[in-house]
Amino acid sequence: MKKKILWINPVGGEEFNEPIKNLLEEIKQEDTEVKVVSLANRWGKKIGPKHVEYHFYEEMVLPYTLAEIKWAEKNGFDAAVIGCFYDPGLETAREIVDDMIVTAPAEAAMAIAMSLGHKFSIIVGRRKWIPQMESNVIKYGLKDRLASFRSVGLGVLDFHRDEKKTAEIIKREARKAVEEDGAEVILLGCTIQFGFYKELQEEIGVPVIDAVIAPFKYAEFLVELKKRFGWKHSKIGGYETPPFEEMDSWNVWEEYEFVEKETWKK
Repeated sequence: MKKKILWINPVGGEEFNEPIKNLLEEIKQEDTEVKVVSLANRWGKKIGPKHVEYHFYEEMVLPYTLAEIKWAEKNGFDAAVIGCFYDPGLETAREIVDDMIVTAPAEAAMAIAMSLGHKFSIIVGRRKWIPQMESNVIKYGLKDRLASFRSVGLGVLDFHRDEKKTAEIIKREARKAVEEDGAEVILLGCTIQFGFYKELQEEIGVPVIDAVIAPFKYAEFLVELKKRFGWKHSKIGGYETPPFEEMDSWNVWEEYEFVEKETWKK
């Protein structure tokens, strides 16, 4: 069953596009086509933030992320993955698509973790990240399944500067999460923690969910469910799409002047 999936790095840098593309090519199903983009050099504008650790940066990239998703739907993609563990714009994206699947790391990783163990811990880079991620855990109805957050004191751009050191720190905190906090599954709470899960999983003896692999495989799964059984994002209630005529009459396109208005029509 052919599938076409877009991975979006919702940042202005391009340095992680190629390694993430290489990883996805390794783990994808044979009939899945993968495209990886970031917001750098897209839409004729320079997008500044190279990470979204701050709410301010997240707000800056959101319009461009949503425009990327509408572009993907108009260009025949079956699914898009918003590649940040904050799941920025996930609900909004599902609201504006007509038929395409949209996933993101936190929701996907937690959905998988629930089937693999009773409680999970999330390994984050910095303490700064925890309040927003905890809010998502609560929003997804999984507060009682959360064992803990553990911070390794590294920013997004630090994880791969000294991979040996990063692996040791993650291993230390993950072991504490299992032995002290009661975690049965570990979630790596940043997409840029890619490449660390396998060794960590073998060492500590519990499932370790990679934040790149999880939402991508979840997207493949949901696309298959949609194509075979017609199961897709409900458009009644929470994900109901705003009426095009209403948006047009209010001239909401000014924020999205870099995307043709017709892109937003069904």
